[in-house]
Amino acid sequence: MAKEKILVVDDEKAINKLVCSYLTKEQFRPLPAYNGEEALDLLKKENPDLIILDIMLPDTEGTALSLDIREYSNAPIIFLSCKTQEIDKIIALSAGGDDYMTKPFMPGELIARIKAHLRRQNSLARKAAEAESSLYEYEGLKIDFDTHDLFLDDEPVSLTSKEFEILKLLIQHPRKVFPASQIFETVWKTNCMENDTKTVMVYISTLRKKLERKNHDTNYIVSVRGVGYKFNQMPKKDE
Repeated sequence: MAKEKILVVDDEKAINKLVCSYLTKEQFRPLPAYNGEEALDLLKKENPDLIILDIMLPDTEGTALSLDIREYSNAPIIFLSCKTQEIDKIIALSAGGDDYMTKPFMPGELIARIKAHLRRQNSLARKAAEAESSLYEYEGLKIDFDTHDLFLDDEPVSLTSKEFEILKLLIQHPRKVFPASQIFETVWKTNCMENDTKTVMVYISTLRKKLERKNHDTNYIVSVRGVGYKFNQMPKKDE
């Protein structure tokens, strides 16, 4: 299992070493940097999952470096500082920081905050991936499987629930041929009787009419003689 990478930016070698040792014990991969230039180089090379950033650095201010970091990364930033004034915290958080801890600090608390931020970041990433996976676009067709919204060349198309489920089934298994009986049993969730295949044929015919594009010969749903129906998504060049 890949270790999550933590960029530690602090010119005080004792503190940097201490933080890195605790990170290593917690199965993280620490990336030590002692100034802003080193930090940006590591950031671009390693793409860390989280950044621990000192406010005072020999070649730049931590807040200025935070703004530079935000040009390349959305990883959580935890500031470490000897400054305890509220205005210092506000400036740091306004410069792209996600958290602020004052020195001296308890290493255990720092680790707890790191884990909390990583959990939140991972949760957001999962939700973003799930939201993206619910959307489908192909050749003028746009579908949101969660909201059941469908657009054809940016014009809304109204489908019945069964029409939508048939289209969704075919889209989610592109180039796979489904017999009419299998479509019926999957969408209607009951055994297919002899006349039920005709019901599927009617729905497919209606779907095709609703998905006709003006001035285009796109065939989204094609028939495979003697077998069934499939969604006509052409393979990508690298497939």
